[in-house]
Amino acid sequence: MREDPLMYLEALGSAMLGLALAWVVTYRLAHRLPARRIVLPTGVAGGLFGAFLTHTALGSVGFLPVMLGAIAVSAASVSLLLRPTAGLRRHSATV
Repeated sequence: MREDPLMYLEALGSAMLGLALAWVVTYRLAHRLPARRIVLPTGVAGGLFGAFLTHTALGSVGFLPVMLGAIAVSAASVSLLLRPTAGLRRHSATV
């Protein structure tokens, strides 16, 4: 049984895109994120999961759609780590 070499390229590419996205976000929004050792693996895991999800949902449609899915899920997972800025404190209406 022979594996598809494109799947290895998709996995490597999605992990690298997730790492790159997490590194850029860490560089640009360091004041709103937890430690870098949490953000970088989250980006990689989001990229890998996004590639898996896209490949499973769409099948073997090509390299570009899988990478777009990897970027989207990686960005969504890293965005869940963002903390609100200090100037946007909301007060409860009941207090």
